[in-house]
Amino acid sequence: MRDARVLVVDDSAAMRALFSDILDQARGVTVVGTARDAADARKQIPELKPNVLTLDVEMPGMSGIEFLAEIMEEQPMPVVMLSSLTQSGAETSLKAFELGAVECFPKPLRATPEQFNQIVADLGKIVLAAANSNVRDKPRPAAERGDIAPFNWNGRIVAIGASMGGIDALTTLFAAYPANCPPTVVALQAEPALVQTFIAKLDRELPCDVAAASDGMALEQGTIAIAFDPARHVVVESSDTLRLRLVDRERVEGARPSATLLFGTLARAGMPAAGVVLSGTGSDGSRGLKLMRDAGMATLVQDPSTATVGEAPAAALAAGGADEAHTLDALAGALLTACAAA
Repeated sequence: MRDARVLVVDDSAAMRALFSDILDQARGVTVVGTARDAADARKQIPELKPNVLTLDVEMPGMSGIEFLAEIMEEQPMPVVMLSSLTQSGAETSLKAFELGAVECFPKPLRATPEQFNQIVADLGKIVLAAANSNVRDKPRPAAERGDIAPFNWNGRIVAIGASMGGIDALTTLFAAYPANCPPTVVALQAEPALVQTFIAKLDRELPCDVAAASDGMALEQGTIAIAFDPARHVVVESSDTLRLRLVDRERVEGARPSATLLFGTLARAGMPAAGVVLSGTGSDGSRGLKLMRDAGMATLVQDPSTATVGEAPAAALAAGGADEAHTLDALAGALLTACAAA
């Protein structure tokens, strides 16, 4: 894994100083410079040769979003957007993902010393992963409601794990979903305010129903449930009706909600299911996907070389969770085939 060389771009001198201080404390990360706006950054990039930009969403003159679009068009490189994740900020952050941003991180308004240490750890990990990510050289179109033929469901539940890069991957994956899609539950590690806006956007655009996972929620055909509460895990309970349960429990291998816990409970219960590991950091999902495979269930992994962040898919393959990987464009067809009656 290569170290991160970061250029911090923000119109606020205080924010430039704050994020430089945060990143200078992170292992494997060096701040090579700061820029006050897009024009300043444009001049410094050829000289400083950063391999990651942190970019403020709101700047005078050319906005962060406009500069991101320019970067991805002219010299694609990993960009982490920094934003206050209000409702309007979350909408803008989703636009940033469509343009090719690796991740969006909320600006800390206030922080205790303990919270500050966590911010250092989280942002450092994100920037380091960004430096080692796969960068798209063109915007990916948003999911659109298309003329997708219904399919004949074979009874398999779909369980998906994703983290960094997951919003982009899920957008593409679900664009192929029919109105009567298999019941689908996602364990997504991402900023809650951003995920709430993402869910609302998918629910508007897709022919199936998309909702935030809630405790006791029935998991039915035609529904995608996304679990993202960083304080609780999600599992599937089988009785007369499939229901989701949100459970309080310590992190599993550093993750919450944990894809490994979700996959493992499905494997142990013997429910007919298909497990999927998408773009993400760490190894969450790898052990659980192997349990599903050993139980005779369908398992699929996004190709690490084409994932925004290939760490989690690579870990799943190394653990024996699946025989082969699929490009993101091919993954949806493979998943729906695994869930369709012969």
